[in-house]
Amino acid sequence: MAALASTSLSKDPLSGGTPTRIFGSQLKSREIRQTQLRLWTCFRSNTGVKLKASAEPPALTQEIKGDKLGSIVEMGSGCDLFDEMKNRFLSFKKHKYMENLEHFQALSKSQAPKFMVIACADSRVCPSNILGFQPGDAFMVRNVANLVPAYESGPSETNAALEFAVNSLEVENILIIGHSCCGGIRALMSMQDEVDSGSSSFIRNWVIVGKNAKQSTKAAASNLSFDQQCTHCEKESINCSLLNLLTYPWIEERVKKGVLSLHGGYYDFVDCTFEKWTLDYKESIMDGKNRVVVKDRSFWC
Repeated sequence: MAALASTSLSKDPLSGGTPTRIFGSQLKSREIRQTQLRLWTCFRSNTGVKLKASAEPPALTQEIKGDKLGSIVEMGSGCDLFDEMKNRFLSFKKHKYMENLEHFQALSKSQAPKFMVIACADSRVCPSNILGFQPGDAFMVRNVANLVPAYESGPSETNAALEFAVNSLEVENILIIGHSCCGGIRALMSMQDEVDSGSSSFIRNWVIVGKNAKQSTKAAASNLSFDQQCTHCEKESINCSLLNLLTYPWIEERVKKGVLSLHGGYYDFVDCTFEKWTLDYKESIMDGKNRVVVKDRSFWC
């Protein structure tokens, strides 16, 4: 973590000050200014740099020892990350945006995606990367454990996105993507059955949305190891979320009319396989019993 004196942030680092020793040697004024400029530019361009209070005298040109040197290196690494990001953006602009300018200009006026995708926030599970969605193809929302709360659970960013995607964009498909080694599902499976409603944990209060998946997993896979139960629950939670989608009146109405289809997907990033299935609406609600019946199951490997 970069330790910068708070007063050094209130003025341009190039203003005032006399040369002092850096790394035990005397530098010329011009070299000091170059060093200050490099550090200041890095700091200004790296919004990820974290600051902590320091009781030591201000100025970046103080004699640097031990962990202070590590702080400078860390700031440099942060700059490198954003330099790489900048290069990726410029590559995208040159090879994607400019070569498909007409398409992107059309997108600047409106969007008409065929899919809404609900996926996990896990950094290893990027739907655009895995499934090749291009800008304009899919309206996406990502949350911990790719959960969909029931309609009666009240407002959340997930059902706000659902409302916009279904009622305004009129997407034709909703795809919920779960994945292997999901930390959110593991947290759910590790929780005690008695939930403290006054818990201050945001994660705990969110993943409880998947409690039905946990209960059905415990009933069906109690003889399996904990890791195997988690894998079972990762898929079961997708099905429970598909049923939760049907608790939204405007979703069920469109599904009933045949203009909206609900799908589940499971990405195993250990073996790099993908399983896809579609909810059979008529069979799932037969006899008034909400259960998951699927069709068009396929396995991509």
